[in-house]
Amino acid sequence: MSDQIFQTTSNILMVRPANFGFNEETAASNAFQSKNEELQTSQGSERAVEEFDDLVGKLQSKGVNVIVMDDTNEPVKPDAVFPNNWITFHQDGTVITYPMLSVTRRKERREDVIDLLITDYFIARKIELESYEEDGIMLEGTGSLILDRPNRLAYACLSPRTSLGLLNRFCEIADFEAVPFHSVDGDGQEIYHTNVMMALGETFVVICLETVLGKEERALLLHKFKETNKEIIEITLEQMMNFAGNMLQVKNKEGETFLVMSEQAYRSLDPSQIEQIEKHTSILYSAIPTIETLGGGSVRCMMAEVFLPLKG
Repeated sequence: MSDQIFQTTSNILMVRPANFGFNEETAASNAFQSKNEELQTSQGSERAVEEFDDLVGKLQSKGVNVIVMDDTNEPVKPDAVFPNNWITFHQDGTVITYPMLSVTRRKERREDVIDLLITDYFIARKIELESYEEDGIMLEGTGSLILDRPNRLAYACLSPRTSLGLLNRFCEIADFEAVPFHSVDGDGQEIYHTNVMMALGETFVVICLETVLGKEERALLLHKFKETNKEIIEITLEQMMNFAGNMLQVKNKEGETFLVMSEQAYRSLDPSQIEQIEKHTSILYSAIPTIETLGGGSVRCMMAEVFLPLKG
């Protein structure tokens, strides 16, 4: 087991959707979802699978190890393509499962995912936080948590899906320092997940600072980024609504890194932002319009990073 704590991994778990579609339950707190009647058909579900497979192919072509699990047909889980909300895998061998606001989404938690990984990866302990659902207390994995792993910081914008109390509990369990703040969209609605307004790489942070209205909270974020030597790549509210905050830096077996984003997110960036990003890492993008429109999530939500130590 390495003593160095890594920010990026070359091992990514993804779940190929079986019944992808619009989820009425999640739409109440997710301003990114759109109910598109044309897409909300079996054809939409088929398109989502095609978009998923295209993204997997692009990652694999760059040497990223993608562990693909097929979603089960029953029970129907329209958001199964977003596994990062219910499980995280940590470098010390810890696996954590999380409480989720949508009752439908709770069906996504699957023991067989862990059973698959335990063949090749070392799992030291499993911590289940889902019992907090009974009290209406939520923390939706790396949707809620943006983790600076080497610096042990857990950034989180508070919302109905991200409880301050449970953020603090996570930090006790996993040895992180909580950096909570509030973030709102152009309509004043709380941003439902931190990972739509912020993405943290090894040496940079992509963030929509204009959503953080509190001066003290914004100052704290800027202080933490400076303290941890992260170059700030600022995006606008409009770019954020095009999923330009929903990105994930991954690496391949050779250690080359890639900032993975959707084509929509990439097209929303201006040349200077692209230049800023490319000083730090390569860009990899893929078109997932069906998944973004109906699901209200983008590529970061589709990837659960596996930091577990390999056996042998």
